[in-house]
Amino acid sequence: MSACQRPEDRVAFDGVTFKTKAKRIDDDWNMFTVTVSPAAASLEGARQAGRYEATRYCIGVAGTSEVLWTVGPETEPLRIDGDTLTFQGECNP
Repeated sequence: MSACQRPEDRVAFDGVTFKTKAKRIDDDWNMFTVTVSPAAASLEGARQAGRYEATRYCIGVAGTSEVLWTVGPETEPLRIDGDTLTFQGECNP
């Protein structure tokens, strides 16, 4: 979803504009992953950006802003690979 945003429409978190991407898992549109980079720029900002992208995704596919997190912004330890933070969740209609 974020790839369609114009640069001037992007939201900054903790002063940083992150690259985010939500992607469904297999054939279930309600199950998804969100990737956020560059996580090293601000871990707190990356968490917020991931939560925001998940909310946008769930509103778009399920009509709800409710997310059940498998690995989310408050889950420790966070999944960080290189400079990319990854969350996983399910839209909860």
